[in-house]
Amino acid sequence: MPLTGSEGPQRRPRLTPPIADARRALRAALGAATALPQADQHDDHGPAGPAPLTPGALLLVGLSGGADSLALAAATAFEAPRAGYRAGAVIVDHGLQAGSDGVAERAAEQAAGLGLDPVVIERVEVAAHGGPEGAARAARHAAFDRARAATGAERILLAHTLDDQAETVLLGLARGSGPSSLQGMLPDTGRLLRPFLGLRRGETRAFCADSGLEPWEDPQNDDPSYTRVRVRKAVLPVLERELGPGIAEALARTAEQLREDDEALDGLALEWAQELVSQADDGSVTLDVRGLAADPAALRQRIIRLIVSAEFGVSLTRAHTLGVAALITDWHGQGAVDLPGVRVVRQNGLLMFHTTT
Repeated sequence: MPLTGSEGPQRRPRLTPPIADARRALRAALGAATALPQADQHDDHGPAGPAPLTPGALLLVGLSGGADSLALAAATAFEAPRAGYRAGAVIVDHGLQAGSDGVAERAAEQAAGLGLDPVVIERVEVAAHGGPEGAARAARHAAFDRARAATGAERILLAHTLDDQAETVLLGLARGSGPSSLQGMLPDTGRLLRPFLGLRRGETRAFCADSGLEPWEDPQNDDPSYTRVRVRKAVLPVLERELGPGIAEALARTAEQLREDDEALDGLALEWAQELVSQADDGSVTLDVRGLAADPAALRQRIIRLIVSAEFGVSLTRAHTLGVAALITDWHGQGAVDLPGVRVVRQNGLLMFHTTT
């Protein structure tokens, strides 16, 4: 199928500002992923950082056929080989709309027409529980994992834009999810790479128009039953109108600043945790209560979350974290605190973390 929907050979698009900006953003993202430090194989403290891209690595663009992902696919087809990488695509058919299989096939043909190889179609069943947006996201990410395992790809490239980031931060703020949620989407998780977080949605549409690419218009992007659509169509426009332009950019800047702060605090928490943590004869992990009590609340709670995550692979909610912190700051002889798969007791001036699974 021709990419423009018309017959005849494709002309190479002229280099317009939207095309140049998208390619530049992708080059920067690939450069940053390539320059990441190698993981220290002897450091088993704290969460592992993303691994650097290896020469000749395969990258898969998560392609829906919409303007954002189609622009990313075209930019990747151009830039990845020039940076020494192979580029393919993975298309996830959620099966939530009539004709979704045809949309997936068309996206696959567009990917092949751009020169991407391999092109993988993953068909999934979206669970009925967990909310439609969350369930679809879980199914999609599971499909990405399968595609990575089957092809050996090192990153899935996703086309989330600055607008998507602003919506994510605003939703996190509304939920009261705390600084971690307000950081928005990470540019590089080691599994997912998001090169377009600095681009506006209008730029990807202009990219497609300038390149002669016809994006698919997802009707769910206009369905107000989805929370994110209401934020996009109603909440952000009201904020822009009442508070002035630049709200989306401000929210994205907030996410970036919080991410920088979070990385710095995590580093401090890790250093201090190593001074406080030890292992008991029964294999439990212990933390010195007096050292934790002297810390500011933000650092103390971060150390608790870090230890439980690093040692037991469990992510704590704020309520769980505060429950453990109360064993330090509000000690009156209370019993153990039960976390998912972990029990915490205070004994002889120590917090003792025991696995229960």
